Amino acid sequence: MSQACVHCGEDCGKAPVLYKDLPFCCNGCKTVYQLLNEKELGSYYSIMPMAGIKVEEESAGEKYAWLDLEEIKNKLLEFNEGTISKVTFFIPAIHCASCLWLLENLHQLNPGVMASQVNFPKKEVSISFKNDQISLRKLVELLAAIHYIPEISLKDIDKKKDTSSNRKVLLKIGIAGFSFMNTMMYNFPDYLPGGELIEQEFRSLFGILSFLLALPVVFYCSNDYFLSAYKGLKHKVINIDLPIALGIITLFLQSSYEVFSGSGIGFFDSLSGLLFFMLIGKWYQNKTYQALSFERDYKSYFPVAVNKIMSDGSEQSIPLSDLQQGDILLIRNKEIIPADARIVSGQANIDYSFVTGEAMPVSKKIGDTVFGGGKQAGSAIQIEIIKEVKQNLLTQLWNQNQEKNQAQSVLNSLVNRVSKYFTVVIILIALVAMIYWLNVDKRLAIYAFTSVLIIACPCALALTVPFTFGNTMRQFGKREFYLKNTQVIEDLYRADTIVFDKTGTITMSKAFQLSFEGSLSDEEEALIKSLARHSTHPLSKAIVTHLADAPVHETHEFKELEGMGLSALIREQRVIMGSAAMVLGEKHSRELTESRVYVSIAGKYKGYYRLENTYKEGLGKLIEELSGRYELHLLSGDNDSEKAVLSRIFGSGTNLHFNQSPTDKLEYIRNLKKEGKTVIMIGDGLNDAGALHESHTGITIADDVYQFSPACEAILSGRQFKNLFSYIRFTHKSLRIVHISFGISFLYNIVGLSFAVQGILSPIVAAILMPVSSVSVVAFASLSVNWLAKRHLK
Repeated sequence: MSQACVHCGEDCGKAPVLYKDLPFCCNGCKTVYQLLNEKELGSYYSIMPMAGIKVEEESAGEKYAWLDLEEIKNKLLEFNEGTISKVTFFIPAIHCASCLWLLENLHQLNPGVMASQVNFPKKEVSISFKNDQISLRKLVELLAAIHYIPEISLKDIDKKKDTSSNRKVLLKIGIAGFSFMNTMMYNFPDYLPGGELIEQEFRSLFGILSFLLALPVVFYCSNDYFLSAYKGLKHKVINIDLPIALGIITLFLQSSYEVFSGSGIGFFDSLSGLLFFMLIGKWYQNKTYQALSFERDYKSYFPVAVNKIMSDGSEQSIPLSDLQQGDILLIRNKEIIPADARIVSGQANIDYSFVTGEAMPVSKKIGDTVFGGGKQAGSAIQIEIIKEVKQNLLTQLWNQNQEKNQAQSVLNSLVNRVSKYFTVVIILIALVAMIYWLNVDKRLAIYAFTSVLIIACPCALALTVPFTFGNTMRQFGKREFYLKNTQVIEDLYRADTIVFDKTGTITMSKAFQLSFEGSLSDEEEALIKSLARHSTHPLSKAIVTHLADAPVHETHEFKELEGMGLSALIREQRVIMGSAAMVLGEKHSRELTESRVYVSIAGKYKGYYRLENTYKEGLGKLIEELSGRYELHLLSGDNDSEKAVLSRIFGSGTNLHFNQSPTDKLEYIRNLKKEGKTVIMIGDGLNDAGALHESHTGITIADDVYQFSPACEAILSGRQFKNLFSYIRFTHKSLRIVHISFGISFLYNIVGLSFAVQGILSPIVAAILMPVSSVSVVAFASLSVNWLAKRHLK
């Protein structure tokens, strides 16, 4: 009795390697099993039994010694600062959920690994590690030890990895097409009335030639289907490629029997045509999916602006796409460095937590190099771009920042459940149809069996969600509403509660009515501007704009306390500006009617800036639209001077809260979630970053310069704020399109099967209809989204 290896599922043979009475096919698999169990990673096998890769028993030795060379490490490492490094590997062996789980738990195998994240479709793993505890070479050897061997080729680091696979598909299409055309020629007499009267010698010759032409079609062009079906069965999973593989085998064996028994010429034309059209469908689907690859779309339209220092010393906001090597940028407190650069002015404290997960700031001085993705913590600095700007860097940071536990996609769960049982049901239907027709017509039975297996496909069902939501994201993007991923659409659809921040969210960042109560000299105004320009807070920006003509001085010991204010040493004078509590050490007891920014210079109170807010265009109408369907809340770090006005706009004062610190906002969102609410938090991404991250969907409102924050799930241009309701409601239309597409997919399968079981549908027609169904559903989803967007989105 044969035994399957506990690790990889291979046959252990007559003499299995035993460990704790468990069978293994070799010592390599036993070693990996021991390693995983010693580190208490036994869940690897519970996710998918026998999920491992068969291990070749080979010591690493000096195989990866070349990875210790500095020049090699510098080319491979994406990030290398102090004791922390980051690298991304392409690992072809990634194939199932167990692989993903194990590779994302590498830190349990070696404490030097800080974090690892798998990109399953691309078969890539990004690893942050402490290079003083585990070297790049040792990291690769660790991966090799559990047989997830990285494919490292320095000359191909920046090239696409799918070029060769596309070329291979086209080659298979060419071979299948050549065989299809020629076998049709050989079968041409059978297509005509009286064709069966052709001489037996010619029929035999044509049959053998058709058989020879079919060999590369079956054993080369079809190998992906066979391999996929085999891997599925090996792991006790029945996938969609199994019925296709069965149909190919059935046609080939039956046709071979007819040719060599002299009873007919077989179905080699149908077999070759089947593969030809299926491969064309596969190629077309891949090309279409790549064209709508939503991560790639981000690279072209994800809008982040940067502050460039011009040759005359002025500042200008430019799109990230226009950034060039040698440009000088101003990076203020909490702003992200968009590309690798050199510090030319200021003292930098770079927080690389978005890149590595490590929150400890790294101190840098003039002349030092900083990596893209770091966030400045402290006074503003000037940097010079020294490397080619990667358009997708911030997108990668945005997408990798997924600590938030997203709700499981209901639609994807439905698709997965349907697909799980779909194949089993189709195989049973095919067997019943074949058994029924065997008593009537053997040839018809083969047609019915293979046609059922080929025409029924859940691909259209599986493609509906990504294409509908992907096109929705594209339409939103064209209208300056940018979503992190397709899951955000479902989260917006489910939302029942919306929480607004006030300053910079519902107010205009540059439309404050500003005046100063007190007396300031020109030098004191310069000191205030020098301090305010380091902050990205809307009130600081308003003051900088107000003092546009004042000069700027060098700033030292800059500090920004969230929700409180700013402090710095400028020209040997301590300058403080912010709330009354920070500047005066006390809260104002009397009710105020405006926002105030208090100022103290060299220990002397100078007065305060009075700022009266101007609300964003269309705020009243937006709140009116939302209030009928959502529970609304407002959280503000400012005083309640505008409570009366806001109560009229929001319709009730019960959900208006003022003097809220960042911590208060975070706790407020947590309490709403505890009540079972599905929460959208809308803020400016600064003092409310924690609340944005805690909510189900965080939306950052961005005016002029996009304040990019990986804590949010969406970015909305301030110009489009008035259209927020139409964007949220459009997610309901997207879900409706998904449901209709599901219906079309089910209807196609029911109608197709009704013809296939009768044996009146040839395998060639089935092979044409299968990709056509997927393309038609994708086309319906895409065109419907585009049409509805033109009608309902502004």
